[in-house]
Amino acid sequence: MANWTFLTNHALVLLCIADDPEARLRDIAASLNMTERSAFGIITDLVEAGYVVKEKDGRRNRYHIQAHLPLPDPAGRERTVGEILALLVGTGPDGTGPDGTNQAARARRHEPGGTNQAARTRRHEPGGTS
Repeated sequence: MANWTFLTNHALVLLCIADDPEARLRDIAASLNMTERSAFGIITDLVEAGYVVKEKDGRRNRYHIQAHLPLPDPAGRERTVGEILALLVGTGPDGTGPDGTNQAARARRHEPGGTNQAARTRRHEPGGTS
């Protein structure tokens, strides 16, 4: 079996952020089976390139994808980040569902084992984080 993926790690990180803009760096790294240092480097690349805006909210970071920006494409097709994410996750080009909310993030947060439930579980475990 091949040991490669169809999408780059940068694209996978963008998908994680599109799925849950409130995901912590450690959540992104864990979901992609990479180190926090690697995830940090990729997010830094995306921020420096302007595709992601990092907003400090207390001790947390919130990530905002700049869906209107074009992707570099040697063929000159000028697709935007939002258009590609819409193809991959089934949302509108701005990352929202038909009612204007981030459907993927909402579903993930409320499903058993979802982001919020996992965070609540860790907080209540001995030695868990807060």
